[in-house]
Amino acid sequence: MALSDHLRELRARLVKAALVLVVAFVVALFFYDFLLDLILRPYNDAKQALPESVDTKAYIASAGGPLLLQLKLCGVAAIVASSPFWLYQIWAFLVPGLHAHEKRWTRVFIAVAGPLFFLGVATAYYVLPKGLEVLIGFTPDGLENLVEFGEYFSFFVRMLLIFGIAFEIPLFVILLNLAGVVSGKALGRYRPWIIIGTFVFAAVATPSTDPFSMLMLAIPMLFLFVVAEVVARSVDRARGRGRGTEQWSDDELSPI
Repeated sequence: MALSDHLRELRARLVKAALVLVVAFVVALFFYDFLLDLILRPYNDAKQALPESVDTKAYIASAGGPLLLQLKLCGVAAIVASSPFWLYQIWAFLVPGLHAHEKRWTRVFIAVAGPLFFLGVATAYYVLPKGLEVLIGFTPDGLENLVEFGEYFSFFVRMLLIFGIAFEIPLFVILLNLAGVVSGKALGRYRPWIIIGTFVFAAVATPSTDPFSMLMLAIPMLFLFVVAEVVARSVDRARGRGRGTEQWSDDELSPI
């Protein structure tokens, strides 16, 4: 295809994705109350778990805040709800330029990446009330903790995105192994450093900064890393890697 044809195809797919996104946004407006309750539920659960001496209240700071909140909330919901469609449009635009083996591995990636991301989002939603309880619990006696809803919503979205993306990291490790960049033996050799790095990443990445959220992010990631190492070693054995006589170092000239 000529460059102009590629650009026309890209424009057509972008228009389709934009139209579906607009439709999803309009539909989300009708479910605004349900979405608002879904976002507020972690905060309300944390509020109920707090001792009576800690007083907290959510508020909206400006006159235009409620409208902006509704647009932001429905926009995020539309992006998430329509993600299968616009991700497919990206895939359909790229797939003609891939080789057969590349198409096979990208299908595997798409099939696994989605569930892993949603698993990370679900984990974040589960631990968020406990994280909020710990953070709000530091409020001194005699003071009221006021939670600005715009900041809370940004915190909520960051928390879910970080957990969802973090759960994808072991999948990228497997893809690097399939590409021949990382071996299962190397993963085993650097396992102690991977464990330390995972806890450091969890401590830095979690917006709530509480130990409970850090552990709930680090422990599943370590489990997924173990699965990635097992898969990588299985792939290495299937490809005949690490059998001594059949392998040479990067600086060694093969008999061929």
